[in-house]
Amino acid sequence: MLDNPRSPRVRAVAKLAKRGARSETGLFLLEGPQAVAEALTFRPELVVELYATPTALERYTDIAQTAVDAGVDVEFVTEQVLETMSDTVTPQGFVAVCHQFPTSIRDIFSGEPRLVAILEEVRDPGNAGTIIRAADSAGVDAVVLTGRTVDLYNPKVVRSSTGSIFHLPIAVGATLSDVIDRAHGAGMQVLAADIKGEDMLIARNGGQLAKPTAWLFGNEARGLTDEDLALADHAVAVPIYGNAESMNLATAASVCLYESAFAQRS
Repeated sequence: MLDNPRSPRVRAVAKLAKRGARSETGLFLLEGPQAVAEALTFRPELVVELYATPTALERYTDIAQTAVDAGVDVEFVTEQVLETMSDTVTPQGFVAVCHQFPTSIRDIFSGEPRLVAILEEVRDPGNAGTIIRAADSAGVDAVVLTGRTVDLYNPKVVRSSTGSIFHLPIAVGATLSDVIDRAHGAGMQVLAADIKGEDMLIARNGGQLAKPTAWLFGNEARGLTDEDLALADHAVAVPIYGNAESMNLATAASVCLYESAFAQRS
C-alpha cells in the first residue's frame, strides 16, 4: 500500500492538477468512481495508473471487476495519500492517471458530422465540462475547444464532464477561423449562440435547425466578439421569458444542442 503522501510518486500525480505538468507529460488526472468507471469501460488503454482506497474498492466492486477485465492494476493507497493526489477537497476514493487523447480537427470534419459544438474562449472549467456532458447526451458528433478556451484536461473540466470526455471526439487548440472553415468545408452551417441573434423559435419554425450544424458558444462574460459573429452564418438567441437577467452559458448551450438534436431526428 502506498502510504507516504510526500513520496515522489504521489507528488508527481498531484502535480497533474497544474497545466504545466500536464503539458510536459501528456497525462491528466481523473478522479472519482464515475469518471474512473467510464475510462475503464470505454478507453481502458488510456489508463496509466489507478489508485484506490481499500474502502472504496470494497464499496465499488463493479469497478474492481472492470479493472480486472481491462487488465488495469489497482494500487491501494491511504486516505491521506488520496487527498494529496486529488484536486478536490473531498476525494471519492479513486484517482487515475491517464494519457491525453485529443482528436484532430481534420478527423472530426472529415467524418461528415451533423452536429458539432465549438467553444471559443470559454474560460470556466465547470461550464466547459458541462457543455461536453450535454453534447454527449444530445448525441453530438464532436466537440471543439479552440486555443482560447480552458484546457480540456483541467481537473474541473474532467470532473464536470462526468466521464463524457471518453464518449465522443474532442479537438483542442485550433483557431476559430480554421475550425469554421473546416465546418463550412464539411457542408455545415455555423450558428452562433448570441443574445443579439434571432429568436430560437424563428430558427426552429423555419427548419434551419434540421440542417447539419456547428453551434458556436462564446465567453461567459463577453459572449462572442463582432469578429467571431462575422465568421458564423447566423446568430440565434435562446429567449428568456421570465425575469432572469441572463442565462448560464452551459444551460443555453444545452438548449441549443438539444433543439438541433430534436430537429434532426424529427
